[in-house]
Amino acid sequence: MLLVDISLYLPIIFRKNSSLNIKNLFIYKILIVVTVFAINSCSEYNKILKGSDYNLKFEKAIEYYNSNQCYKSLPLLDELMSYFRMTNKGEEVYYYYAKNQFCMGDYYLAGYYYKRFVKNFPQSALAEECAFNAAICMMKNSPEYYLDQKDSYNAIDEFQLFMSKYPESSLIDSCDKLIHNLRNRLELKSFEKAKLYFKMEKYRSASIALNSTITEFPDTKFKEEIMFLSLKSNFLYASNSVESKKIERFEETIKSYHNFVDSFKGSSNRKEAENYYLSSIKELEKLKSQ
Repeated sequence: MLLVDISLYLPIIFRKNSSLNIKNLFIYKILIVVTVFAINSCSEYNKILKGSDYNLKFEKAIEYYNSNQCYKSLPLLDELMSYFRMTNKGEEVYYYYAKNQFCMGDYYLAGYYYKRFVKNFPQSALAEECAFNAAICMMKNSPEYYLDQKDSYNAIDEFQLFMSKYPESSLIDSCDKLIHNLRNRLELKSFEKAKLYFKMEKYRSASIALNSTITEFPDTKFKEEIMFLSLKSNFLYASNSVESKKIERFEETIKSYHNFVDSFKGSSNRKEAENYYLSSIKELEKLKSQ
C-alpha cells in the first residue's frame, strides 16, 4: 500500500497557513492517511470484484456481510448466484443473497428470495429461518394503517402458513405476537373507515362498516365505542329517512340500544344512548298512530 508522508509538505502548509498549529497538522495528517487507505481499500475491492477467484469472492462477500457492508457483499453474491448454482455452495450463496437484500432494505426482493430458497432447498436446515423471514419481509412492507393493507393480510397468511408448516418451531410465539400486531393495524383501519363515513354523514354506510368491524374483530378494544356509534348512526339514519322507511329503521335503532346496554351497562355513554332510545320510542308511537 502506498502512503504519502505528509511531513514533506509541512513547511509549505506552515507558510500558506501561518495560523495552523501542531494539533491541526496532526489532524490533517490523520485525514490524509485515512483517505489514502480508503482509496487503496476501494482498489482492493475492485480487484476482487473483477477477479476470477470465485472462492475468494464468496469468502469476502460473507466477510462484508458480517461487517454490515452489504453494499459490497451484494455485487459479489449477484455474480456468485449463477456461478455456484449447481454446486454444494449454491445453497449458502442463495441464503446470503436473500439476507443481503434484507440488509439493504429491499424487502420485496428479500421476501422473494427467501421464499425461493424454501422452494429450492426444502430440506435445508436454513429453510425454517427463511420461511419465517419471508413473512417478516411482508410485514416490513406493510404501510401505516390508513393506507392499503394488502401486505398486512399477506403477512398474516405467510405467518399462518409458517405455523402450519413448522408447528414445533421456537418461533411460533413470535408469529402469534406479530399476527396480533398486524390484526390491530387492520382493526384500526376498519374502525377509522367507519368513523369517516359517520363524519361524512353517511350513516347507513357507517352502520354497515361498524358492524363489519365487530364481525371481523369480535374482541376489539374499540367494541364499546363501535357499538355506541352504531346506535347513533342508526338513530340519525332513521331520523333522516323518508316516512315509509322510518318505522323499520327506528326499530333497528331500538335493537342497537338493547345490544349496547346489555354489553356495557356501566358505559359513560349510557345517558346519551337512552336519549336515542326514548326518542325512537316516541317516533314509533307517532308513526304508528297515523
